[in-house]
Amino acid sequence: MSYLKWIKLDISMFEDEKIKLIEQMPEADTILIIWVKLLAQAGRTNANGYIYLNENIPYTDEMLATIFGRPVNTVRLALKTLREFGMIHIDEDSFIHISNWEKHQNVEGMARVRQQNKLRKQKQREREKAKQIEQKSKNVTSRDNHATEEEQEEEKRKKKEDKEQQQHTSAIIQFWDGNGFGLNNIQGKKQLLSWLDDSSFKQPEKVILKAMKIACANNKRQLNYVEGILRNWENQSLLTLEEIESSKKEYRKQSAAVDGYNYGF
Repeated sequence: MSYLKWIKLDISMFEDEKIKLIEQMPEADTILIIWVKLLAQAGRTNANGYIYLNENIPYTDEMLATIFGRPVNTVRLALKTLREFGMIHIDEDSFIHISNWEKHQNVEGMARVRQQNKLRKQKQREREKAKQIEQKSKNVTSRDNHATEEEQEEEKRKKKEDKEQQQHTSAIIQFWDGNGFGLNNIQGKKQLLSWLDDSSFKQPEKVILKAMKIACANNKRQLNYVEGILRNWENQSLLTLEEIESSKKEYRKQSAAVDGYNYGF
């Protein structure tokens, strides 16, 4: 799934009383620039208003200072001001969330982007399946006999896929029901299960369960948080558990190297 290319900004944003109060501060211009940069970063993360490097690693003040090209003390002042005005929320795990994100992001447009991506992937799977069938037909030596064998193999394959799909669905539902995501939230379960068919993951069941476990570890047992994790992995083209774990290890290695440099190690 590709990044969002834009976010929505209200043309009357500078008439908001909070913005007017900020404009009276000494660092007003810089604070407002950082506010817009946070909105843009939330659009890039595409996780319902959350801003993070990945689902396990929130941005530190130093990271944001590097990304935004501003002194770290200025970034801290901006975050403190925006938090006091209720424009952002920073939870106990240091994850930043834009308050009232729907005011800043075209949620309907984001849904259309997701739907377009689903259709594109579906058409791609149909083309690949057509190519496979065409390739098999080229190897026919006895048309009638081969057709019969192919039908039998296709039937076996369908039964196997149906059985695997039921197992995958059952595992996700059991984890959902048993870990506090909402036993009666039927719609939430259906939406999460749609990722089994409408995602680019190589092993979607394992990846979805991984995201749910991370959500539990962070005490974020909400559908939008789990979907935010999954979108982030798709955005980074991390489509298998191996790629996800490898990315996490690589980040930790780089982070350790940066810390060592900063402290003269």
